[in-house]
Amino acid sequence: MTRKLVVFDVDGTLVDSQADIIHAMTAAFAAIGAPAPSRGQVLSIVGLSLPQAIARLSPGQSEAVLAQMVDAYKEAYFDRMEGGAPEPLFDGAREVLTLLNSREDFVLGVATGKSRRGLDRLIEAHGLVDMFVTLQTGDVHASKPHPEMLQAALAEADVEPDAAVMIGDTSYDMGMARAAGVAAFGVTWGYHRAEELGEATRLVSHFHEVPPALAQLWRYPV
Repeated sequence: MTRKLVVFDVDGTLVDSQADIIHAMTAAFAAIGAPAPSRGQVLSIVGLSLPQAIARLSPGQSEAVLAQMVDAYKEAYFDRMEGGAPEPLFDGAREVLTLLNSREDFVLGVATGKSRRGLDRLIEAHGLVDMFVTLQTGDVHASKPHPEMLQAALAEADVEPDAAVMIGDTSYDMGMARAAGVAAFGVTWGYHRAEELGEATRLVSHFHEVPPALAQLWRYPV
């Protein structure tokens, strides 16, 4: 029996975190007295590691200023998390994760631009700690679309690229999957438009489409 690895992005794929991300990014720009970027600009960088995302939104800043912005973002983000409700799961996410996790021939993973601290807090709040065998985060790996996170997930799960799929909502997820030799499902409920997901193996428009899409990908009952 060949084990299959299903790797999920987080922001815009598993959870709707845009309000928290926009709030924290606004604080990061306020820390240097700069106007906040638009909602569309902020959502365009979701998926990148935080330092790269801020550098993309505020080009030409010194390393010291960028570090100040990163610190301000983190402070605002985690202050908002304290005592508040966790970022909500998208409709169908929990049910599909539970279904896939119940299969002995499937293992689940995460590859996200979030920090490990932020990811741990999120999955603990939603009771998902036991769902995943591999957790790869942007604070310890090269930012998407570099394949390092997926390569680490494959190694930890002991799965070959042709037995894995990346599920994400951004062009960065699709590019990372392509670079790692892994199939990619682009989700259309996230933060990048469907037309930006051109490298996807296929698109899915609701979480409940994921199991049949996996069955079709691997010609395997799900």
